[in-house]
Amino acid sequence: MHLSTPRAPFGMAITILVVAAATGCSSSSAGSGAGAACDSPGVTPDRVTLGFVYPASGSSSSALSSARAGLDARIGLANDEGGVHGRRIAYQWRDDEGSATVAETATEELVQDQHVFGLVTASAALGDSMDFLTKQGVPVAGVAIEPSWAGRENMFSFAYSAAPEVVGHYIRAARGTRVAIVTGDESAVTSDTTAAYARGLEAAGASAVQVFSYVAGSGSPEQVASKIVNFGADALLGITALDDFAKIVQATRTAGVHLAVSVALTGYDHSLLTSIGPALAGVSIPVLFRPFEADGPAIRRYQDAMSRYAPESRNTDQQIAMFTYISADLFLRGLDLAGPCPTREDLIKTLRGVSAYDAGGLIAPIDLRDYTGKPLSCYAFVQVTPNGAAFQTARERVCADGSTG
Repeated sequence: MHLSTPRAPFGMAITILVVAAATGCSSSSAGSGAGAACDSPGVTPDRVTLGFVYPASGSSSSALSSARAGLDARIGLANDEGGVHGRRIAYQWRDDEGSATVAETATEELVQDQHVFGLVTASAALGDSMDFLTKQGVPVAGVAIEPSWAGRENMFSFAYSAAPEVVGHYIRAARGTRVAIVTGDESAVTSDTTAAYARGLEAAGASAVQVFSYVAGSGSPEQVASKIVNFGADALLGITALDDFAKIVQATRTAGVHLAVSVALTGYDHSLLTSIGPALAGVSIPVLFRPFEADGPAIRRYQDAMSRYAPESRNTDQQIAMFTYISADLFLRGLDLAGPCPTREDLIKTLRGVSAYDAGGLIAPIDLRDYTGKPLSCYAFVQVTPNGAAFQTARERVCADGSTG
């Protein structure tokens, strides 16, 4: 069993994918329910205990290693501001090891044995647990990595998926017309994703789209670049590992291809720039929240919260930490709305009534009343600088309907 002890109060807050500061868990609600006797699971007169599930070990642990830091930052901030209705927030966590079987055991233990009020997750292995959580009416907040999140009233996410049309409009705005999509495997998931982005590109006005596969060790970047040259591409889209995409970008440059724009779907990670930054110079990456480089009060509050309450995370600007921070903020918003004596049912009902959640300006407003799994229709783009040493904000807002901001 692991219990997160609330840290001593001091500090500021976050606002990266949090509910607007005016609608968040502000200190104005502190004290309104202090000492109230409630019989909801995980609720005592002075504390609410949540559960947190993520892969602390296993194959996905490295990619999601900063997830707990984002949770610590948001909970630390809430407690510094007096908690929620006078109650401090604590959590117990479990390692799902990236396994659906382990995740099922972990969630049931947290809910049935530890009696947590609800869950915040950073897991891609909840599939076998979702029916149990929904049947029990347990509120859950996280990024909807798995499609089966959709349609569940108790499971809250600020992003179910990204709209391919947004990438299409970004590429077209950069005058990309003939788009080469680079993929890394032939799995069903990759195939479906590739098809969706091909449709999005065409809907945005691309004149031609062709798919090229590159698997390290079974082909050469130069061979793929030659095919891209023959296709006459003026734009690249990478649906593959970033280091593999970097090799293709380099090879196309060597081959003399003049690209209007290159986009990789993943890779907004500052640590990657130290190893492959120069190869990625000029490459753009979509971001589902306000980019760190865009700065502003919301970003600074998040960074301050990370520094104060998750000091073991040496780099505050981490995408996964931001995702978890926002998920925790989303849950805390519901806890605030549920009132001085919260129940799981009240949290779900009241949070589902929020029509314009924008995480304090960190995301484009979303309607929490709609949980059908609709893709996030507006987000931002960052671009690797010409020297490959940093990211810069390319667009703060591009939408599926072609509008920008």
